[in-house]
Amino acid sequence: MNHFSSDFKLGILGGGQLGKMMLYTTRKFDIYTKVMDSSEEAPARLACDEFIKGDILDYDSVLQFGRTVDVLTIEIENVNVDALETLEDEGKKVFPSSKTLRTIQNKATQKLFYTDHDIPTAPFHRFAYTSEIKDALSNGGLSLPFVWKSTRFGYDGNGVKIVRNLSDLNDLLNVECIAEELIPFENELAVIVARNESGSVKTYPVVEMEFHPEANQVEYVICPARIPDEIAQKATDVALKVANAIQHVGLLAVEMFQTKDDNILVNEVAPRPHNSGHYSIEGSYTDQFEQHIRAILNLPLGKTESTVAGVMVNLVGAENHTGDVVYENIESIMNMDGVTPHIYGKKQTRPFRKMGHVTIVDSDINKARAIAEDVKKSIKVINTK
Repeated sequence: MNHFSSDFKLGILGGGQLGKMMLYTTRKFDIYTKVMDSSEEAPARLACDEFIKGDILDYDSVLQFGRTVDVLTIEIENVNVDALETLEDEGKKVFPSSKTLRTIQNKATQKLFYTDHDIPTAPFHRFAYTSEIKDALSNGGLSLPFVWKSTRFGYDGNGVKIVRNLSDLNDLLNVECIAEELIPFENELAVIVARNESGSVKTYPVVEMEFHPEANQVEYVICPARIPDEIAQKATDVALKVANAIQHVGLLAVEMFQTKDDNILVNEVAPRPHNSGHYSIEGSYTDQFEQHIRAILNLPLGKTESTVAGVMVNLVGAENHTGDVVYENIESIMNMDGVTPHIYGKKQTRPFRKMGHVTIVDSDINKARAIAEDVKKSIKVINTK
């Protein structure tokens, strides 16, 4: 199939920042794109060839949209999987597949998948409702502390809470959930695996992630991870085992814990370009967004090695700021060596909303990390007064 400068149409469900950054590649390759999102202000609306306002969780909307494109992909997991399955039955190419999304959309199903495929992960208990947890604690089936996770619709720290005492349960939603053993880890790591339809597989270097203690969002992504080579290889092997078990086509970001005794446990996965790979735009031979497009179109996969050390800093809305966004001191960070800001195009800020990211590259990873600290302290995502 001729994808370039042709009648071929690539459909993307979701028009957020990941969709917008995928379009950097499709514009470069002159691949026609059609995007659907529920917001007319979606960041991807200006960069695609055709924008459709529609609900990506609605069966009929997704079905009708998918029938108008040749290949369909996503930039967010929360889409109508029933519609994707129908499209596949009609012969449409959908990546990731509906089977993959059914496994990943529900955290309990995802964890059971790891158990069934002998993939190391933290021990957990599954509950139909949060209210059942108190009984499990009282009868000894569960003990404090643990990590509570809503099985559906959690993202960017939402739907996740460390429960250290009974009162921590009071403000949680009464929904299907898992209670996961709190792991005393050394590092949080991630590996992005790329796989095309022909079965070619490549991995990106292991990255290290540092999280905001309150928002439970990634603050810094550091590439390469500052870990021994044998730990990096162990993490890569686990990520490959996950991708092989799922038989995924596209990108699969595998988030993991390196425990105090250097075991690797899978936390969760994302079947798409991911925050942990944003550094690759400036730091890799082939950035993650181009690689995703290559993989879903069954094109040769690009070189995944880094050209330079990189650190990514997330730009999130400041606490107590809601409204029209202002990036305070953005000019000052642009005056720093190796610094590139990416602004996602969201006009409204709110506390901890992802509004952009900044990449810092340098031949010395420790110097890049130090500059990243200065970036984090300098730029503020606030609202106009």
